Amino acid sequence: MQLQIDKEQKEIKQHGSYEFPFRISYERLSYFETGSFSWHWHPEIELTLVMEGSISYQVNEKIYSLRASQGLFCNSNMLHTGRRLDSQDCSYLSITFHPRLLYGYSSSVMDNKFMHPILNSPACSSILFSSHIPWQQHILELIEHIRLLCATPSRSTELQIQIALMTIWLEIYEHAELDELEHSKPNKDTMRIRQIIEYIQTHYQENITLEQLSNHVHLCSNETCRMFKRCMNQTIFDYLIHYRIEKSLEYIQRTNMSITEISDHVGFATPNYFSRVFKKAMGCTPMEYRKHH
Repeated sequence: MQLQIDKEQKEIKQHGSYEFPFRISYERLSYFETGSFSWHWHPEIELTLVMEGSISYQVNEKIYSLRASQGLFCNSNMLHTGRRLDSQDCSYLSITFHPRLLYGYSSSVMDNKFMHPILNSPACSSILFSSHIPWQQHILELIEHIRLLCATPSRSTELQIQIALMTIWLEIYEHAELDELEHSKPNKDTMRIRQIIEYIQTHYQENITLEQLSNHVHLCSNETCRMFKRCMNQTIFDYLIHYRIEKSLEYIQRTNMSITEISDHVGFATPNYFSRVFKKAMGCTPMEYRKHH
């Protein structure tokens, strides 16, 4: 499985319906062919609860090591990704919902007073939930309550889910440093990272140079490399290679293109180099991967 995202890294998936924009799903990192899910964003808020194992979860420049019984709040429109931590698999619960499920309609009191300050604050891109902090433990209990509601639906399930989400939001609102949120400024590095990722995902089939990326974000080459490494915990080159390999999987699985053709199509200079880095990342050669899938 791979996430379906557009050229701006927005996830292309229905998160519930227009009438009730809410979705709950059980996920495992091993469901994803690379053992990780790609950088992406969506307008929905996401709540994650780790069920088993551990995950390295990154939201913008913040990296979390989440383990069983811990949770995470990922704000609307935030870039995020997840990968294995210590080579372990991880099963987790994902709840996504559109903010309008809580605020009702644009410019309502709920929207302007209680949601807008948090939804639009760079200081509140994500929040870690741990059981040793009472208000965060309450949120973890509410996430589990939502899980049980969905497992045994009744005539009032949607109403109870909305009440639980409202209570979660109340906890976040009451414990967020609102003065700090209102005066926080957008992180320029985060915006530049989004621009670099968007450029790579649009031009990955081409011969991308560091100079092109640096010019795209109006920085010198050295500072571009340092910024990307600092924020993403990997080099630009590593990200580009990983993305090209991920894109190659769909061609290996779903087409009759030769490995040489696929290598060229996703931007690798030679088939030998493609096979070498593919085996390092996936544990097998492209041809072996095709036989098993």
